[in-house]
Amino acid sequence: MTNAADTKLSLWSLTALVVGSMIGAGIFSLPATFGRATGGFGALIAWCIAGGGMLMLAFVFQTLAQRKPELDSGVFIYAKQGFGDYLGFAAALGFWAGTCIGNVSYYVLIKSTLGAFFPIFGNGNTVPAVAVASVILWAFHVLLLRGVKGAASINTIATFAKVIPIFCFVIVLIFAFKGDFFVANFWGVPDPARAGDLAHLNDYGYAGHAALGVAPAPESLFSQVRSTMLVTVFVFLGIEGASVYSRYAKRRSHIGIATVLGFIGVLCLMILVTMLSYGVLLRPDLAALRQPSMAGVLEAVVGRWGAVFISAGLIISVLGAYLSWSLLAAEVLFSAAKSQSMPKIFASENSRAVPSAAVWLTNITIQVFLVLTLFSDYAFQLALELTSSLTLIPYLLVGAYALKLAWTKETYETDARGHTKDLVIAAIATFYALLMIYAGGLKYLLLSAIIYGPGTVLFILAKREQKAELFTTAERILFIVVMLAAIAALWSLATGVITI
Repeated sequence: MTNAADTKLSLWSLTALVVGSMIGAGIFSLPATFGRATGGFGALIAWCIAGGGMLMLAFVFQTLAQRKPELDSGVFIYAKQGFGDYLGFAAALGFWAGTCIGNVSYYVLIKSTLGAFFPIFGNGNTVPAVAVASVILWAFHVLLLRGVKGAASINTIATFAKVIPIFCFVIVLIFAFKGDFFVANFWGVPDPARAGDLAHLNDYGYAGHAALGVAPAPESLFSQVRSTMLVTVFVFLGIEGASVYSRYAKRRSHIGIATVLGFIGVLCLMILVTMLSYGVLLRPDLAALRQPSMAGVLEAVVGRWGAVFISAGLIISVLGAYLSWSLLAAEVLFSAAKSQSMPKIFASENSRAVPSAAVWLTNITIQVFLVLTLFSDYAFQLALELTSSLTLIPYLLVGAYALKLAWTKETYETDARGHTKDLVIAAIATFYALLMIYAGGLKYLLLSAIIYGPGTVLFILAKREQKAELFTTAERILFIVVMLAAIAALWSLATGVITI
């Protein structure tokens, strides 16, 4: 049997879990994703919104770790404590399902990366790509079953290994940065009337400048920024990593510190990668890059070896992040089962203190979604945005719970320090989550309902095990609404109203 003390994680291990969870597929896709959506000004606005909103959420996790130290099960337990059993279950299910689909996006991006060198893998959703991804999936399954501490140690090493190519990318782009390019990209697509003035940009030798004077119909700044919102959510998923692993922390105070440290470091990298890219390629060229677009940007600066270098870094990064997210997914199922929000089978552990049943269900689910990518034309983008949509519901409930605590002054009776500050931070975090759900649009809410609705069967099984009342009146109404949304989503998919 594994000694409990051996599974305790230090501040740096917790911080590495946060960083490792956030730095994955998303950062390598930023140049093209932002290039298609907006120019430099819109990107700055998007990062200000995302950075501010997610920082408030990081502070919320920090505050809750201090105010409610007995709630050590991560994201879902706050929703359950604040809003009842069914919403607690929904938070656990949404976070777990979002993590599973996020892992699918990792596999798709790995195979898309290899597809640039081996066409058999295409864009990551071919039969050979899915077959190889499945082999990797079950190899990781074996590793996970060997122990959380060992897997977390590997993640810490992988976290340091994968930031090296990103730092190198940033340094190279700082020296290659061209102010003319950045100015031309700042407001979006260059104005055709200024094509003559900007013709000298061709002297730098980059491809695709025939598009310089061919601007599409202008798009409002609001629309540009909105189209980046789910992407910014996706790249910050994992911010709750230390909170989910709070039961493994050596010190409770380390949870909030690890969350904020990890967030600030990753935010700086995200902004640098996005904004520096506008200084080396024009927006039409950025938009035309295949994913992972960071490889294409570096290739444009230094040649083919740059694409190889970034591609290798991406594979290390994604595999490390996959390990973190698999641990997070299994931990959420385990903690929810321990709190009687999921069937008790998911609370079972093997001889190495690993929630084995939770790991099995997680990887079986990932395998199913991997097969489904064969039927999607834009598998990576779909996985990215659906992951964000699913995870925003738990984030919203966490922010709302912190707002409820501050509003009712619970836990502030004996220690009123920082009450006003906590109230403002929780209100901003809650508003940010609502804003992101709105920005994501109705399509992804409906697709999320397909998981939330039928997934309620796990909640029903848990309640039957406990011989407890299934729903309160409010919960029954909410369940009916979710099921109606799920039916509407399935009908929309069948009729082509919604496409994947």
